[in-house]
Amino acid sequence: MIRDQLADYLTQHGMSINQFAIRSGINSGTLSRIINGHQPIAMSHLELITAGMGVCEDYFYRMYVDECFSYSAPTWRRLRPFIVRCAELGRTDCIELLVQNLLDNLTYVPMLFEVAEGLFEQGHRAAAALLYENVSASEKYQYSERLALCQYRLFQIALGDDQSTNLRAATLFESYIPRLNEADQLDALKELVVVYYSLRQWHKVDDLAQELLRIATLQYEYLNHLKRAKLPENKSTQPVYYYILYAYLMRSSACVEWEDYDTALHLIKKYTDGSWIREKGVESQKIMAQFKEWGQANTYLYRLLAGQQEVISEYVEYISSRPSEIFMAVYKIIQTANRYSWNVDYVLDRFSEYVAYRTDLKDLGTHNQQVIADQYARFLVELATYYLHNNQRNGIKLILLSLESSVKLNSETIVMRCVDLFEQYRHEAEEHEKEEYRLIIRRVTDASEKKAHYSFSVV
Repeated sequence: MIRDQLADYLTQHGMSINQFAIRSGINSGTLSRIINGHQPIAMSHLELITAGMGVCEDYFYRMYVDECFSYSAPTWRRLRPFIVRCAELGRTDCIELLVQNLLDNLTYVPMLFEVAEGLFEQGHRAAAALLYENVSASEKYQYSERLALCQYRLFQIALGDDQSTNLRAATLFESYIPRLNEADQLDALKELVVVYYSLRQWHKVDDLAQELLRIATLQYEYLNHLKRAKLPENKSTQPVYYYILYAYLMRSSACVEWEDYDTALHLIKKYTDGSWIREKGVESQKIMAQFKEWGQANTYLYRLLAGQQEVISEYVEYISSRPSEIFMAVYKIIQTANRYSWNVDYVLDRFSEYVAYRTDLKDLGTHNQQVIADQYARFLVELATYYLHNNQRNGIKLILLSLESSVKLNSETIVMRCVDLFEQYRHEAEEHEKEEYRLIIRRVTDASEKKAHYSFSVV
């Protein structure tokens, strides 16, 4: 027990309770009752004891779990600060031990959920995920909003660079959306659309965008028939009309990928027309200005993709004063130039700083970072294709950079395109580039074999 180790420490150092009380800052009477087992150790006392003994703050944490359950009745006043401090110090092992004891009593479920929400907001994602998983397990047979919200948070926490992980997280979460409250449904659908957009699953993008449009439209009409006093407490991160506009934007993007440019251009009118929006304040004006700007940029882009080469000069002038849009625009120009065999060297020269290889993609635009990372890997291989078709050797270097990025993203589609392009131009690669290519492919092969072995073991 912690009190036994404290008593041993006092004996070994020849200290009295009063002396240690002065050193640690704990009241001597309180310290005496703790050592004699007449008072449980509060979290604040534990911090003072470890500081007084000169050991690391989490030195007694595993023992403190036993202290909370085996030697005294558990109280939330002690447990909550302990969980929070464990999260701050990365001691998820102690949180797991504590939660396993707590969940025998289901009255702690809502309290654990509340702590998880706080940790999620503070950025302690690993600890929050552990709590959400345990709360979900306790409520797996309940058709509850709390269960759905746990799954929503686990989905958000899981998202990262690995596209296969993102797909798995999206697939596991999607069925829980109807259980969320109306406000969270809008944000959840929007986030799912972004995930499938980055995965280039355009039918899912369109299906989810249509569902987002349906729910947002119903909510908007409903809310506008309520008196202000009756408006729900839960609010989405954006005004409801924003999601209607966003749904049209995403539907338009899906149509572009299907090369249905007429429908895509028609949908632009849907998200740039705000005449139906009842709100007329500064916020609505700012949101409409953003969608109109996207609409104008996309009008240029869709005409470009349709093969209208004459629009390039207008498009270039338009994006030149909008740095946040330059990267995506240059990527699309290069992609279209490869399709139609255009020469766009002057565009690359003008925006050369956006062509250079980046390790930090945060300054490449306002788009979601999942989308930016995926598009940058694709941009590199498109640029490599352009250079190699125009007899510029630095295309080999770009293939390797794209391959490295796509391996990190775990994007099989981009990996295969890089492999196909490298093999096509292998004769132009230098020996050190061939060796670098071999090493990257070896990593891909090892990862695939490991994944296959894991799948076989699970089956």
